[in-house]
Amino acid sequence: MSETIFSKIINREIDADIVFEDEHCLAFRDVNPQAPLHVLVIPKKPIAMLAQADDDDGELLGHLMLVARRVARDEGYGDAFRLVMNNGEAVGQTVFHMHLHVLAGRGFQWPPG
Repeated sequence: MSETIFSKIINREIDADIVFEDEHCLAFRDVNPQAPLHVLVIPKKPIAMLAQADDDDGELLGHLMLVARRVARDEGYGDAFRLVMNNGEAVGQTVFHMHLHVLAGRGFQWPPG
């Protein structure tokens, strides 16, 4: 996978407002928030998109979901939040380093998009 803005954040080449970090992932506030809470949860392992994750990545993918839950809870939105993961340019993925959007603090519509 080529270097992305997210890999530069992981490597501390670009500043970010980090709200959580462990050995597997990093969570930071989106610079263009779409809701009062808008945090991105990214794996430190370079995976471009969910479609390119291996079956062996199951534990990591589950961990990302649990970190998203923790971030929402820690930010005061543990009872109502939305997770979004885009997979491919055609559906809105703009950074090709897999990431979860954790969104909360306003009403959302269904279907999204």
